Amino acid sequence: MGDLRLTEIWIYPVKSLGGVRCASARVLPKGLQHDRRWMLIDAENNFITQRVYPAMALFHVAPHGEGFAVTHGGDIVVLPLQHAAGSRMQARIWDDQVDVCEVSTAHSQWFSQRLGMDCRLVSFPEENPRPVDPHYARQQEQVSLADAFPFLIIGEQSLADLNSRLNAPVAMKRFRPNFVFAGGAPFEEDSWKDISIGKNKFVVAKPCARCVLTTVDPDTGTKGVEPLATLAAYRKVNQKVLFGQNIIATHHDEIHEGDEIIVG
Repeated sequence: MGDLRLTEIWIYPVKSLGGVRCASARVLPKGLQHDRRWMLIDAENNFITQRVYPAMALFHVAPHGEGFAVTHGGDIVVLPLQHAAGSRMQARIWDDQVDVCEVSTAHSQWFSQRLGMDCRLVSFPEENPRPVDPHYARQQEQVSLADAFPFLIIGEQSLADLNSRLNAPVAMKRFRPNFVFAGGAPFEEDSWKDISIGKNKFVVAKPCARCVLTTVDPDTGTKGVEPLATLAAYRKVNQKVLFGQNIIATHHDEIHEGDEIIVG
């Protein structure tokens, strides 16, 4: 198996917008601190993502004082860390209804103008419930506004294996992991059940089924067919294309780039 090390930590504060790399992060029950605690919803209060609106890839996120800055072209808006106390509503994300708060009408207008559609920026306060699928939960765990699980981990060797089969290699950010690790064989993570990363313990819930979002070039916001077409040729199980593992934390502590990963 060899030495396994955590090499990258990523959060995605606003669902389906750009990611932020962190040298360390707090592991919370719903996911890494600030990870997918905000999202954009349409006029019917349904969540929106790059699957349907690939131009969302052109919004970049970076730390900014006590919050995050979202930039689009030369424009910038600052995302406050304090969750809004303003208008509360229910929003749909996949099959879940969640209680969210609009950040502000000014934030919603800023995104609406740049996306060219009526949308609102909402936040998901930490205390608001959203249970993990009970088929996979161990202790009634909760999840943020991520698709279904609090954390996603992928090995560098898994991406190297995929890129060896592609005409044009893709970057890891196509797959939006929280954790990237070095060491081991390609798809090493497929065989894991329980792991420790530094002081944190995790349960491996299920493989991550991939969708058309992986075909959106994060640098241009344009959609193609790769890498999903190549992955489907050798990573399809029960009509789902698998890449990476969804995991759930059973211990919550600080996590750091360079932490050792222990399997079992």
